[in-house]
Amino acid sequence: MKRIKVLVAKPGLDGHDRGAKVICRALRDAGMEVVYSGLEQTPEQIVNAAIQEDADVIGLSILSGAHRVILPAVTRLLQEKGITGVLVVCGGIIPTDDHEFLKQHGIAAIFGPGTPLKNAVKYIRENVSKERVH
Repeated sequence: MKRIKVLVAKPGLDGHDRGAKVICRALRDAGMEVVYSGLEQTPEQIVNAAIQEDADVIGLSILSGAHRVILPAVTRLLQEKGITGVLVVCGGIIPTDDHEFLKQHGIAAIFGPGTPLKNAVKYIRENVSKERVH
C-alpha cells in the first residue's frame, strides 16, 4: 500500500507559513508523503503541482481573507482538468459563516486555529479516496 501523498500549499498573497509548516511536519510524522509548494501560489500552480505530484490530498493554508475566491478556484480547476478523487482540505483563519460556502465548492474539511493536529491526520486517513491510495 502506498503512502498518502499530500500537497500543502499557501494560496494567494499570504506570507504567513508557520501553520503550513507545522501541518507538513505532523503529516510527515504520521507517515504521509508531504510536498510543500511554498508561498504565494496561484490556483493554477497548485492544481498543476497536484497533478505533477499525483497528490491524494491538497491541503490549503490561508490567512489572507481571500478564501471565498481562491479556494473555489482550485476545486473548479481540478474539475475542469478532470481530476477526481483528490481530497481538498483547508486550514487557517476562515469565519464559521463561510464554512458551508466552501463545502459547497468542494472543500471537504476546514481546520481552524487550535485544531489538534491528530484530528487533521485522522480526517485525512479516514477520507482519502481508497482508489487513489493503492
